[in-house]
Amino acid sequence: MPRPIEALIHTGALVNNLARARAAAPDARVWAVVKANAYGHGIERVFEGLRGADGFALLDLGEAERIRALGWRGPVLLLEGCFEARDLERCSRLDLWHAIHCDAQIDWLAAHKTKTPHRVFLKMNSGMNRLGFRPEALRTAWARLNALPQVDEISLMTHFSDADGERGIAHQLATFDAATHDLPGERSLSNSAATLRHRQVRNDWVRAGILAYGSAPDHPEHDIHHWGLQPTMTLRSKLIAVQQLQPGDTVGYGSTFVAERPQRIGIVACGYADGYPRHAGTDTPVLVDGVRTGTVGRVSMDMLAVDLEPVPAAGIGSEVTLWGRGPGGGLLAIDDVAAVADTIGYQLMCALAQRVPVRVTD
Repeated sequence: MPRPIEALIHTGALVNNLARARAAAPDARVWAVVKANAYGHGIERVFEGLRGADGFALLDLGEAERIRALGWRGPVLLLEGCFEARDLERCSRLDLWHAIHCDAQIDWLAAHKTKTPHRVFLKMNSGMNRLGFRPEALRTAWARLNALPQVDEISLMTHFSDADGERGIAHQLATFDAATHDLPGERSLSNSAATLRHRQVRNDWVRAGILAYGSAPDHPEHDIHHWGLQPTMTLRSKLIAVQQLQPGDTVGYGSTFVAERPQRIGIVACGYADGYPRHAGTDTPVLVDGVRTGTVGRVSMDMLAVDLEPVPAAGIGSEVTLWGRGPGGGLLAIDDVAAVADTIGYQLMCALAQRVPVRVTD
C-alpha cells in the first residue's frame, strides 16, 4: 500500500470562506487570490470552490494561463504587473488586467502595440515600502497612463502593512486618500485582514487571500471560529509504530525529549520532507483519532512522534491529523500549529511537499 499520508482540499470550505469575504464587504467585488499555486492548495483543485468570486488575482503569467485553461473568462489581475516588456503580449492575448507600480512598466506599456487597450491598477506606496509610487509621484504616473492609447481604465490600489495589528491602517489610509481623493477609477485597498477588521474602508474590490483558505489573518488575536472561516486543507497520516518509553528514555535526533515517567508514544508517517515544520518542538498540537495531543521530540525527514497518553486506545493505523479536519468532528486549525512552530499558516500551506498525495473532497 502507499505511504499513508495525504492532504485533502475541502471545496465546501472554500465556498464558505468566499461567502464570509462577501459578507464582510457587501458593497465590493471580491478577488480570489490564487498566487503561490493557490497558497499551496493547487489552482486546479480550488477553482470549483472559488469560481463564485468576481475575479482571480495572482502573480505570474503561468498561473493566469492555468486559470484561463479552466474556462474562466472573467477578470484576472497580475498583482505585481509585468516583469518585462514582452509580458504585455501575453496580457493582450489572455485579456489580463495588471498592476503598474513603477515607471519602467509605464515605459513598456507606451511601446506596446495592441488593438485592445489594457485595464491597469496603478499601485501607490502608502507606507508598506515594497511596490508602488510614492504619494508625490502618483499623479504624474496617473497622467502618463491616462495619456496612453494602450490604456483603457485606470484603477487605484495599495497594500496595508498593519491591518492585522495594533498600528492599524489609519496612517496609510490617510496618505492614500490625500493623494487620490479627486482621481477617478475603482479602488482596491483591503487584503484579508483589512476586509475582516476594517470594514469602513471604501473598496470596489477586496482581495481575499489567506481568509479564503481558512486561516485567520490576525491570529492569535482572533481565530477562524471568530471570523466564521473553515479550514480548506487537511494534512493527515497514520501511526506506523508505537513505542513504550521508560523514565530516562529519549526520543529522536539530538535526544531533545527525555521521558520523566513511563509513556506511550506513536510514530507518524509525516516529516519535514512532507512540508511539516522541522522546527516544531515538543507539544505542537496534533489530533490522534480526533483527540488533541502533542508531538514529542524533533521532527525527522519522514517521521514524527506523538504522545499517546490522552489516547490510550490508539495503535498502528490510528488516524493522525496534522492540521485541518479530524475524525468525529475534530478540528485543528493550521494557525494553532503554526503558532507553536513560530511561523504562520501561510507558510505551512505553501510548504506542502509535492510527494504528498492531494485529494479534493467536500
